[in-house]
Amino acid sequence: MTDLLVLGLPISTVAGAALIASAFPVLLWAMSGRQAATTGRPTAGSGVDLRVRALQRGASDRLVAPAVVAVGERLRRFTPSGIIRALERRLVLAGRPANHVERLLAAKVFTGFIGLAFALYLAPTFGGPIALLLYLGAPAGGYLYPDLRLSSIADRRQHQLQLALPQALDQITISVEAGLGFDAALLRYASSATGPLADELSRTIQDVRLGAARREAFDMLLDRTNSPDLRQFVLAMTQGERHGLPMAQILRSQAAELRTRRRQRAEQRAATIPVKVIFPMILCILPCLFIVILGPAAFRIIDNIG
Repeated sequence: MTDLLVLGLPISTVAGAALIASAFPVLLWAMSGRQAATTGRPTAGSGVDLRVRALQRGASDRLVAPAVVAVGERLRRFTPSGIIRALERRLVLAGRPANHVERLLAAKVFTGFIGLAFALYLAPTFGGPIALLLYLGAPAGGYLYPDLRLSSIADRRQHQLQLALPQALDQITISVEAGLGFDAALLRYASSATGPLADELSRTIQDVRLGAARREAFDMLLDRTNSPDLRQFVLAMTQGERHGLPMAQILRSQAAELRTRRRQRAEQRAATIPVKVIFPMILCILPCLFIVILGPAAFRIIDNIG
């Protein structure tokens, strides 16, 4: 197999490069939350040509998307339901639609083949236990990479949401004290701010406008997030509304409490820095320092003894 040459290169190199070049666009498309743009339904006599509308879509939506979704649907049949629910939960926390789980499954298979291509290319060079480790570890690492990437995106998004909550409560409190209703204050913040929290609050307002009760809309908001501060805020608002407490007073107390908790978390994180610095200092900084200080003295001692 290695004697066959294509364009002057081994066929395994060419095959691996082609596989990687075709798999990375699929991975990027699968991890993205972009959806095809939709317009209103065509009415009778509107003259909308569905063929023209289909051709106006990008090549990825017309060619890559159906193939990836077909592969993902076949993989979903053989995937346990518990894993499917966990993947859907990660997609929701990352701000992606839960129905993109087929994309994610297809991306996991493609990246697994990328790892296998790397193993087939590098394992014959090393041989022995290292080759066996590559054959086993590279495909497994490629298969798990989309999960790790998705978890990182979800954690970063939830962290951004939690950091933006105290400032959002301040702005909502000012709007409520100025005379706006609570829903209008939420909508004002969602329309003027950017970020995950603004997106989630905008979706919550849309749920209320579509007929859902405020408590039900907030419950759906909690299902899409895992921030403990946001959960505490929703519970406080629900209880305050149930007992008839002033909304501005609840918002102000919640904002002050959340700022205090954020400061406590920052102090706790700062207190752990000295412990985290010890190991890099012992392994990286101190050896270099000893080499710089004791190196010339060691050479002089060796010269004198010689």
